[in-house]
Amino acid sequence: MTNDISKAPGTAGTPAPRTTLLRALTAAGGLAAVASTFLAWTWTSDFPGDLTVYGYPGGLQVLTLALGLATLAFAVAALDVRGLRWLTPAGSTQALRLLALGTFATTWFTLIAIAVDQGGLVNLEPGGWVAAIATAAPVATAFLLPDDTRPLRRPRQLPSWADILIIAAVFTLGLYVVNYGIQTDEDNPEPFIGYLIALCFAAPAFLKAGLITRLSGLTSTYRSLTLVAALVTALVFPFTQDKASYTELGVNIAIFATVALGLNIVVGLAGLLDLGYVAFLGVGAYTAALVSGTAASTIHVHFPFWAAILTGAVVSLIFGVVIGAPTLRLRGDYLAIVTLGFGEIFRIAVSNLDGTSGPSVTNGPNGIPNIPPLEIFGFNFDDDHSFAGLTLDSNSNYYLLMLIVTVIVVLIFSRAGNSRIGRAWVAIREDETAATAMGINGFRVKLIAFALGATLAGVAGTIWAHVQTTVVPEQYVFAGPVPPNSTFLLAAVILGGMGTIGGPLLGAALLFLIPEKLEFLQDYQLLAFGIALILLMRFRPEGIIPNRRQQLEYHETGQLDVPDQAALSGGAVGVTKAEA
Repeated sequence: MTNDISKAPGTAGTPAPRTTLLRALTAAGGLAAVASTFLAWTWTSDFPGDLTVYGYPGGLQVLTLALGLATLAFAVAALDVRGLRWLTPAGSTQALRLLALGTFATTWFTLIAIAVDQGGLVNLEPGGWVAAIATAAPVATAFLLPDDTRPLRRPRQLPSWADILIIAAVFTLGLYVVNYGIQTDEDNPEPFIGYLIALCFAAPAFLKAGLITRLSGLTSTYRSLTLVAALVTALVFPFTQDKASYTELGVNIAIFATVALGLNIVVGLAGLLDLGYVAFLGVGAYTAALVSGTAASTIHVHFPFWAAILTGAVVSLIFGVVIGAPTLRLRGDYLAIVTLGFGEIFRIAVSNLDGTSGPSVTNGPNGIPNIPPLEIFGFNFDDDHSFAGLTLDSNSNYYLLMLIVTVIVVLIFSRAGNSRIGRAWVAIREDETAATAMGINGFRVKLIAFALGATLAGVAGTIWAHVQTTVVPEQYVFAGPVPPNSTFLLAAVILGGMGTIGGPLLGAALLFLIPEKLEFLQDYQLLAFGIALILLMRFRPEGIIPNRRQQLEYHETGQLDVPDQAALSGGAVGVTKAEA
């Protein structure tokens, strides 16, 4: 990309006075937006967050404050102020436009919500009108700025301790951002909608500025430290929640993220479109329920946890091989139809195994209730436990267990993806005919992927059964308002980024959290999924966290958000845009 900044006559590399003025006005607008959050926006405390107080921001005003500060900082950095140049290594204009729009959208959404909820614009205080004008001004000035996008340059070398502090600060900030979204008011959708609007503008702004690319280079240089920081952040999560329901959200997200990662082996690596994957989760859950010792079980056995999870994994593996062996010789749409049929056959079969329509195995539509809590070496997961002054409730116990399982699944995915069989999966995905001509046994390779994905889903299903304490056929459908379902899992993989580790984890987290916080969307989940996927295919077909190879395939030269070699800190190897 070229640098389009207007130059003043007779000066080289110096912005024109008009550009400098526009940047200064954008900075002033950001400062005005920040100041408006210290005013009352409405007179009534009925609106979520209590926006009636002068002197400090509350509720949705915090989001305007954060975005306004970011707009101010990026605008000042664009003025070439020492100490802030690191904020815009790839240019400031596109980031400023997104941040200004985000501040405007978040603020105006809040003001409109106040008027709608409270019955008219008369419910706005003068501070609300100040906020409306203050956040509109930076939008006008930012879009008049010339584009200053430039290739990333190698950053100034920092001491190792400074790099480590940056990584720690980023993960701390990330935990705060996640907690803010999870802990928004459960009874009112406005705070969470505002949170989503802010994220949708802030994240691409940081990407356009080059900060995320720089951070990626830093984490690549300190890979081991980054993994430790991520694990510590995940371990700290349950201790930062003040409600059990928030930790329960973390448990469910971890379960579905693990299942989505298993599906990512089948879809992302091997390129097999599986529309009935949720059935393997159901196989694991029903197996665990039957051997859990509950009085509702029809086989009346009680396995310890380690035996139950192995049994669920093995049974799911067997189902994966039995289903995959006759069907994996099909390709494309035909394979998708067969897997969809398997998912529906599983649900119908467990509904009929009630002793009337078929053998008495699953209690039919009534399912298997009253599944007892997990117990490992005398540690009961439903009881509260105290360690070093910290108390773990049942949700925290299950969360930490699922964290261990997720780490194991991530290791399996990573090792398998980088192995010889993983490279064979990618070859099959890219061109099965060419891969077969090179000596790869396509059927065998696909069957291994199918069986491994089924096994991982079965493991998650065993824990899911104990968390829910009940398994019923209606939980395992192709599409429905409540996860898990095959549509949800497939959308999580595609939205997050196929073939990556972080993609399905992020996709599952977003797709579970959004309907949970916005209950009115549950009846329109499929519509929301469809709109999200259409927008994704248009603007970011490689997913939120892209696979390197797919990002190169989906974008033309010069349109990649990939770093130059000099962009990655610590000398990490990158790919230049010219090479891409």
